[in-house]
Amino acid sequence: MEPIKLTARQQQILDLIQTAIQNTGAPPTRAEIATELGFKSPNAAEEHLQALARKGVIQLVSGTSRGIRLRSQSTDSSSGNLFKQFNLPIPGLNQLMLPLVGRVAAGAPILAQEHIEHTYQVEASMFQQQPDFLLKVKGLSMRDVGIMDGDLLAVKSTSDARNGQIVVARLGEEVTVKRFQKTPQGIALHPENPDFQTIQVRAGEPFHIEGLAVGLIRNQF
Repeated sequence: MEPIKLTARQQQILDLIQTAIQNTGAPPTRAEIATELGFKSPNAAEEHLQALARKGVIQLVSGTSRGIRLRSQSTDSSSGNLFKQFNLPIPGLNQLMLPLVGRVAAGAPILAQEHIEHTYQVEASMFQQQPDFLLKVKGLSMRDVGIMDGDLLAVKSTSDARNGQIVVARLGEEVTVKRFQKTPQGIALHPENPDFQTIQVRAGEPFHIEGLAVGLIRNQF
């Protein structure tokens, strides 16, 4: 099979999509592509995306502003998932033992033994960055990036995050998965579902970043 030939501009956009997914867990919007590459309008970005889709490099998903999937990713046509998805259990030689974190008590480390509900053995090659634990997703606030209720989110432990990254954050006794944004006015945690409101973290409120989302496992059990 002959390699797919891309124009210089198409390759530039593909590189931008890959970088955004690697850094933030989600592809850019048309407006972000236009801004980054100096297009006059998002329509110009859309034309290039349509060309990439025709060449089979990406798949465009309707109904979401970030509905761009790399063809190399495992996909489900019924959801706008932006992470590779796998079903448990997964046999293999290079295995990780990842604890599944359940209800978290206020003031206790998230990986405290009393929070561990189960331990899963998963293939390390599933993830570009090695996760430290799994968190069972509750609710549909991140639906539009394919993070669904009951999924197991693979999380890399860290207390730092850049704007646009999907984080696991703790607010008092609540642990939530949201898109992180820090502004001069404070911290905002954005959902990826218009039915949910942005969480504004006020000064002095108990808040801590527990980790970054680095993968997703669709749990069938």
